[in-house]
Amino acid sequence: MSRSILLQLARDSIEEVLQAQNTIDKKALLNEHPLLNENIQADISIYIDDKLKSSYSSTKDYSLLNNIIIGAKKAAFEDKTTSPITTAEYLSCEIELSLQTIDGIIKQKDEPILKES
Repeated sequence: MSRSILLQLARDSIEEVLQAQNTIDKKALLNEHPLLNENIQADISIYIDDKLKSSYSSTKDYSLLNNIIIGAKKAAFEDKTTSPITTAEYLSCEIELSLQTIDGIIKQKDEPILKES
């Protein structure tokens, strides 16, 4: 199953921290997907074994691109109610993205990278 560009962006954001590298090309993403420049609130939730581990809610003050990048990193590493996500947890987690649009709430949830057999 292919991951949506928004969920992939959330995963790439977490991977940047885990790998200690800047890999997201914001300019290229904005050129290819202009909607990412719109001010849209994004909520990011991380689930492990179908249980909420952490989450973060952004505001509409920033672009969707920045809200997803910042939100994913804050949900994964700065949620004060839980410990930062480990690499093993990241590989087995599900990420849910909820966008607050003028047409209503749009939700997407992806599959873990590594599935238990």
